Amino acid sequence: MKKITYILLLVFGITLITSCVEEDYFGASSSGNIKEILVSNQAGNAVILTDSLLVKVEIPGGVDLTQITLETLEISSFAYANKSVGDVLNLQDNQMIMVTAEDGSVHPWTIEAIVASETPQLSNGDLNQWYLTSSNYYEPGSDANTTIWGTGNQGTQILGDLATFPEDLGSGNLAAKLITLDLGPLAGTFGTPIAAGSLFTGYFNPDNIEISDPEAAIEFGTPFAARPTKLRFKYQYTPGPENEDQDGNPLNYGDACDIYALLEIRQSGNIQRLATAWFRSDAEQGSLTTQEVDFIYGELDASYPAYMFPENGIFVSDDLAQFGLSTHITFVASSSFDGAHFAGAVDSELIIDDIELVYE
Repeated sequence: MKKITYILLLVFGITLITSCVEEDYFGASSSGNIKEILVSNQAGNAVILTDSLLVKVEIPGGVDLTQITLETLEISSFAYANKSVGDVLNLQDNQMIMVTAEDGSVHPWTIEAIVASETPQLSNGDLNQWYLTSSNYYEPGSDANTTIWGTGNQGTQILGDLATFPEDLGSGNLAAKLITLDLGPLAGTFGTPIAAGSLFTGYFNPDNIEISDPEAAIEFGTPFAARPTKLRFKYQYTPGPENEDQDGNPLNYGDACDIYALLEIRQSGNIQRLATAWFRSDAEQGSLTTQEVDFIYGELDASYPAYMFPENGIFVSDDLAQFGLSTHITFVASSSFDGAHFAGAVDSELIIDDIELVYE
């Protein structure tokens, strides 16, 4: 996906920050935590309560709880579990996963299924919750462990600036403000003159860093099982005055914001596009206004612009387009539509709020 901007300079700084061992200890480790878990048909991020050794996973109504497959299980370093990826869990009743730490201590984790709403929303879609990071800037969500949201701030804050931050609309209502930054002459020599403000479902994975492709470190999407008909949000947009390419050459068209959601079916490492809702606009919108965009289920025809098509070219079959349930949703907003190629207009500004999924 080519819509989120990270700069090559930031990669080295983030690598140093994230390369520290998370569970330091002397001697045999007593850590027996579940750090990440994903099961089949999961409708949202798992809630992992370390203090009570409890994991809560949302499963859509109608799914057979007796046949839930364990798809991802990450536990503490040097520990092992009595369940493995591929095992089938019966979540009709609470299930146990026993995690044995390096020192031999056993940690009995309870896995609890919660039947999800048939019309789920994105957690913190109103963008009223923001948490303070250890680097002293704000990110959307209640905390780093449970948030479904990511931004490009892990890159720009290293250079002392932020491209995405909370905007106070008054009366306790917060939104996200995304701006396109001039990163200065030094960054320009690396071919990274600007950074577009970005907001997306997903997270930054330092294990996937590639110098030639900064976006490779972004894991887009969050578990989501539903079939909404529309994407609704409030936005305000002012494009910057001078739209330029990566080399600083003026472009003969203006900057534009991008706001879109993709419903996907992910199985065995493969991603198929189920539905597409895409809004791109270069028009100035001086005050917050509500915008609705239809989800288009199935394959897009030639009348749609190329940027709306999946990079891998894979759509679901006609049958799945009619009846299939998504496994993930990817939502993205950017203040400059071509920011991933370091093209855009400095001072382009997008405010976005109240992201909703409509069911009819």
